[in-house]
Formats: sequence, structure tokens, C-alpha cells
Amino acid sequence: MSQTTTSEKAKPAVPKDAAAVILLRAGTDPKDPEVFWAWRSEKLAFMAGYHAFPGGQLDAADRYVVVHGSDDPEMAMMIACAARELLEETGVLLARRGQALTKGQLESVRDDLTSGRMNFAQLLEHYGLELYADDFTFVGRWVTPPFSPRRFDTCFFLANCPVKQQPQVDAGELAHGEWIAAKDAVGKWERAEMLCAPPVLHGLRMVASGLDEGLTERFLAIPQAHRNAVRRIEFRPGFICFPVRTPTKPPATHTNCYLIGGREFVVVDPASPEPEEQAALAACVDELIADGRTVREIILTHLHPDHIGGVNALIEHLGGQVKVAAHQLTADALRGTIEVERIISDDDVIELPGIGYVPDINLLVMHTPGHARGHLCFYHEATGALLTGDNIIGLGSVLIDPPEGNMRDYLASLQRISDLPTLSVLFGAHGPAIGAPRTKIAEYISHRLERETNILAAVRDGLSTIPAIVERVYTDVHPRALEWAGRATLAHLDKLVEDGELRMNGEGAYLV
Repeated sequence: MSQTTTSEKAKPAVPKDAAAVILLRAGTDPKDPEVFWAWRSEKLAFMAGYHAFPGGQLDAADRYVVVHGSDDPEMAMMIACAARELLEETGVLLARRGQALTKGQLESVRDDLTSGRMNFAQLLEHYGLELYADDFTFVGRWVTPPFSPRRFDTCFFLANCPVKQQPQVDAGELAHGEWIAAKDAVGKWERAEMLCAPPVLHGLRMVASGLDEGLTERFLAIPQAHRNAVRRIEFRPGFICFPVRTPTKPPATHTNCYLIGGREFVVVDPASPEPEEQAALAACVDELIADGRTVREIILTHLHPDHIGGVNALIEHLGGQVKVAAHQLTADALRGTIEVERIISDDDVIELPGIGYVPDINLLVMHTPGHARGHLCFYHEATGALLTGDNIIGLGSVLIDPPEGNMRDYLASLQRISDLPTLSVLFGAHGPAIGAPRTKIAEYISHRLERETNILAAVRDGLSTIPAIVERVYTDVHPRALEWAGRATLAHLDKLVEDGELRMNGEGAYLV
């Protein structure tokens, strides 16, 4: 995305209070415990396709729930939220006297809550149930990073599943759920068979270490468990996302820099021009180097300012020993600003040797023009991971701005991505990783084609200028975004003229 003025900068979303339960199966081997996790539906707008623990946002009525044994009103409220969300999503009731209820009565309790007949406080009173703080072990409070479109300030609790109860996920936000040995769940992550957010991976690792007296202490041993910002996000082994603040287009506030590889790694799009952000990225790079890793090179997906702002600073930090690689068209455009010493082209392969749990990673270079003429994506076929740059993003929409942007090229690039043999996750330049890749790509293509159809219809109805077409077609965008809508409309019109569907007269009007 292109650079914006200071007045255009968006602010990160404000985190909303939430709670989640790491549910343990009672009676399992303390050295090999089982947890209950669920897979979020691919139809969701937020974190689709991710694995997560049951939980959700705080409800205003949660503050009125009585939690026995707690002298902290805020913690009592979060426990109430955790218990309510667990009941709604799985049917598990973590309340005293609940063991006396039959299976049918438990189903009625859940139905009373989810149907709205009673709020949680009323439900507990009606059925004679009680929540006790001792049944919930606090193991951390995590805040969603500021690059996300939705942010939560989430309390995590460990709890044992009552012996006579079995979690049951009804199709909705959660597609399905299952018990799994925590070690097996971590193994799935290490084999790139699942996607989860950092607190979920941390929780799985901690439970996998065993249910002993030091478990809670291990959970709380890292600063991120105390509402400190998560900066280094390893969505997959060897794929580290490091969001940095940039002057990008709203609603985005950050650009994702990626550090990919094992023993040797590449730094993709060190993007921020802000010294504080550059220092944070440099510290992350230094941590990897201290672990015995080596920086292979810096790679650019494309030329836009919110992707290249920290390149020269990182080169200087690394003593000038690291080279920059990019497509020839990007290198040409940046001449005099950034020295690109290695040209990478379509179908090149970047081989990165592994280290520890990180396997060897071979990235296929894909020239995917449309957003920018020299735009590159990077594909890891073995796991179906695709680094998409600005072609597909997890927050906001992609601007196709002529002459650098080309709608025909963009749609062709989206189709090429869609045709890849395996796709499991998309790592975009803005927002979180996309865990339902084919659904997202289909949405992108459908959205662009729908816009094109509406633009063509507007011209056929006699609207011949871009402002008039934008007013007709872009009724769903904020007034401040109408300028960008005009640029996108121009990109569609250029394509329609090239397709022979429209023509432009000598006065610049578009006609059928």
C-alpha cells in the first residue's frame, strides 16, 4: 500500500476484555495431559481456520455473576465470562452442584443461555449453581497485537472438565472440537498441520510440559502473559511475523516484516521508517543471530514506502554485510534510494537450511504483478504457506492504483495463486495470517468482478466520468476513502477498455 499523510493514519483497535478456558481432561496422565481445543469456522471474518481454546468477549451481565472465593471484582468478572463462554461453546458447566444435573438438564441449561431466555447470573440462581474461583487457575492475560482488525485483552484460565461432562461443539463459530494430548497438539504445530495464535501455542507447550506444581509459574514466566505486547509471532515453524508501525493506509497501522528460515533466514520487507520500530526489529534479528542463525539477505515484495522504510537502517545495523534482493522492476524503481544487489525472478527458488524444530524451507518466487509491477509472492509448497505481500492481506483492502497498479494483472495473479496445489495459510503484509486461504482468495476475485460488473453497468446507464461512477458504485465506503475508490475505478475502467467493453472519447469520458 502507498504511503499516507499523518492525518490519514489509523489508530490500532482498542482491545476488548475477553476470557478463555484451557480445559483439561480429568484423570489423564499428569505427564501426558489432554486439552480440549476447537477449530474456528472458515466462514468467520476473524481468525477463520485457526485452532483455539473455548472463550470469547466479556458480556456486560458478567459483572453481576457471583463468584465465591474471589476478593477481586475484575478477576471474578473474567471468571464468569470464561465459565459462560465455555458453557455456550461446548456445553461444559464449571459450576458447583452441576454434577447433580442429568445430561438432559445440562442441555436445557445451555439452551436457556444461548437462546437468551436467561443471562448467566439468572441461570445460576435458577438452577441453584455456584461458581468458585478455586475451580479456575489464572495462567496469563494476553493482548492481541495492534496489527489486528479485532483486538482482545484475554484472561486465560486452566480448569478441569467435570468427570461426567463431555464437550460438544455445535456448528457455528467453532466448526468442531476434540480432546488431544498437548504434546500431540504441539507436534501438529511443528509439522505445520495447524494454525494458532501465540497464547494458544504457549498454552499447549506449557501443558505439554506436565501437570506439576510449577505449571502456573511456567505459564506466567514470560512478559507476554502479563499484557505485554507480542512482537515476534511465529505462526509456523520458520515463519516469524514481526509487525512494525508504518505510514500505511487505514485501517492498517502496521506492515508485517517476515523472518523466514532456520539456520539461514531472510528478512522480508523491513518496512518501518520509525527509529523505535527499526530498533525493535533489529533486536529480534539479533536474537535469532544469537541462537546460531545467519541473515541470508533482505528481500522486498515490492516498492511501496510502507514496505521499504527500514531497509537501509537494518543494513547499517548489520554492518553493511547484508544484500538486498528484489524483482528487476522494483530494483529499477528504487535506484538511488535502495541498492538492490540481487535480482530475483519468477520461478527462482530460495533454499533456506533449517535448525532445531525448523525444517529446511524452499521458497518458490512468484512474480505476481497487479498491486505493483514488480510484486513478488513466496510459496512454500511443502506446507502450503504463501507469503502474499500486498496482493492478499488480513486487514483492509488492496488498492490497485494505475499506472503502477493494473487490474488485469492483479486478477491474473489472484487466479495463479488460487491454482496452487496446496494452500494452508496466507501471510499478508497487513493484519493477521489468513487460515482459510481458498475462501479468502475466492472472496477477493468475486469482489473485484462484482465491482467491475457494477462499473460497466453504470457506464451503460450513461455515467461517463469517474466521480459519477464512484458515487453510484462505491456506496459502501467511507467518504474519506472515495479518492482511493476513484483510483480503483480507473483501474477497472482501464481493463474494460482493454477488453473492448468500453471506449474513451477525446474528452476523457467513458462510453459503451
